Amino acid sequence: MILTTTPTIEGRPATKYHGVVTGEAILGANIFRDLFAGIRDIVGGRAGSYESVLRDARQQALAELAEEARKLGANAVVGIDLDYEVLGQGGSMLMVSASGTAVTVS
Repeated sequence: MILTTTPTIEGRPATKYHGVVTGEAILGANIFRDLFAGIRDIVGGRAGSYESVLRDARQQALAELAEEARKLGANAVVGIDLDYEVLGQGGSMLMVSASGTAVTVS
């Protein structure tokens, strides 16, 4: 399954369009990560635990998108857009959504 943010795949023209596909992932950030991220914000540096959660959520959303495309008979998804939102009381949850167009390419 080819996944790309570009509208086309060079040298691989779309022969069939299957429609829009989406994938979402909502993950909670636990209190210990919040505490350590807060300390990092004060002393500087990267918040590795948040980066890891963000990476996992993105991978899950893309995997769900690819599975939806596969069910439609597609072998690629083009024009993928990734959106990130903070949800829940006090921003305790992270949502990543991915959408794109499922296609069959030659």
